[in-house]
Amino acid sequence: MANPVPSACCVVLAAVVMVYAQRHSQLDTHVQYERLGADVTMQCGAMDWDAAVTWTANGTDIDESHFNGSRLVLRNVDLTHSGQYACYEGSSWHLKYQTYLKVGTSPKEPVLMCRSNNYPKGFYCSWHLPSPTYIPNAFNITVMHGPRELICEKDTFPKNRCHIRYLQLFSTVKYKVTLIVTNALGRNATTIAFDEFTIVKPDPPENVVAKPVSNNPRRLEVRWQNPSSWPDPESFPLKFFLRYRPLILDQWQHVELSDGTSHTITDAYAGKEYIIQVAAKDNDIGTWSDWSVAVHATPWTEEPKHLTTEAQVAETTTTGTSSFVPPPTTKICDLEAVVGSGAVTVSWAEGLVLAAVGVLFI
Repeated sequence: MANPVPSACCVVLAAVVMVYAQRHSQLDTHVQYERLGADVTMQCGAMDWDAAVTWTANGTDIDESHFNGSRLVLRNVDLTHSGQYACYEGSSWHLKYQTYLKVGTSPKEPVLMCRSNNYPKGFYCSWHLPSPTYIPNAFNITVMHGPRELICEKDTFPKNRCHIRYLQLFSTVKYKVTLIVTNALGRNATTIAFDEFTIVKPDPPENVVAKPVSNNPRRLEVRWQNPSSWPDPESFPLKFFLRYRPLILDQWQHVELSDGTSHTITDAYAGKEYIIQVAAKDNDIGTWSDWSVAVHATPWTEEPKHLTTEAQVAETTTTGTSSFVPPPTTKICDLEAVVGSGAVTVSWAEGLVLAAVGVLFI
C-alpha cells in the first residue's frame, strides 16, 4: 500500500503554488493619478459591493478598516500612498484588479526664459516649474516671429531647453514664445514677447588671470579671454566690467573697459589679497553677463632684508673670542730660565771637585 503522507504533502504544495500563482498572476495594470490630499476610492474590478476581498499595497495586506464593502477607501492621500494596489477574491485568492496609484499635483504656471549668448547666430529658451508635481509632465513650446512659426530644436541635456536660429537680424518684429505644460491632473501655460536685442546676454569671460607687477606694490595685472560661445567678437565686439576688492573689505571697486582683454589695477593696497571678477556685454545691445569665476591675487611685496642687531653683534664677538684657538708657534727660550739652570749645574760641579780634593788630603 502506498504511503499517503507524501501524496498529501504534494497536494498541499500544489495548492500553495496555485494560490501564489493566482495571487501574483498578471492582469493589465492601470495607472491611477490622484491629487495630493484627496480621498481615493478603488473598485475591485467587477466584484459585487458585498463580496469578500483582500487588498494589498506593494504586496502587503491592507487592514479591513480601509474597506467599504469590496472597495478600498484612502483618506487624504499623500506621497507615501503612491504604489501598486491589488485586489483578490477572498476565498480563492484570484487576482481581480490591480492598479498603480500615483499621487501628485497639477502644474503651476511655468517659468520661461529666452536668451542669446551666441549673437547673432540665434537664441535659446529654457523653462522649469516653480514647484514639483511628483508625476510626469509634458511641455510644448511654440516660437512665433510675426506670423511665422520657428523651429525650436530641443536639447538632449538639459531636457527643458531648445534652440532657435535667427532668420532675420535687426528685425523690429517681436518674438512671441508660448509654453504649455500638461499632466494627468491639469495644465498651465505662459507666454512672453521680446525684441531681438533685449535678450542678448553673453556668457562670462573665461580664463581670468591676475598677477602682481614686479617692483610695484600697488599694482595687479588682470587678463581674460572672450567667452568661447561668442562667435564673432570682431564684428560684434564686447566691452567688459571689472570689479575687485581686498578680502578684508566688503565694498567693490569697478572699472568699465570699452575694449581689450586686460587691465592693470593701480590702487591696490600693498600686501593685501584681492578677489577679482569680470563681466561682459555687447557694445551696443543686451545686458551684462554673469560674473566670471573669482580669482585671487596679492600685489608684489619686497623681500625682507636680514638685519643684525647690536646684541647679535656682541653675542657673535663673545662666541668667536671664547672659541678661538691660536695656531702653534715656535717656542722662544726664556733667557733667565736658561741662566738659572746653568747656575745650578755649575754649583753642582763645584761640589764634586771639593769632595774629591778632600779625599786626597785624608
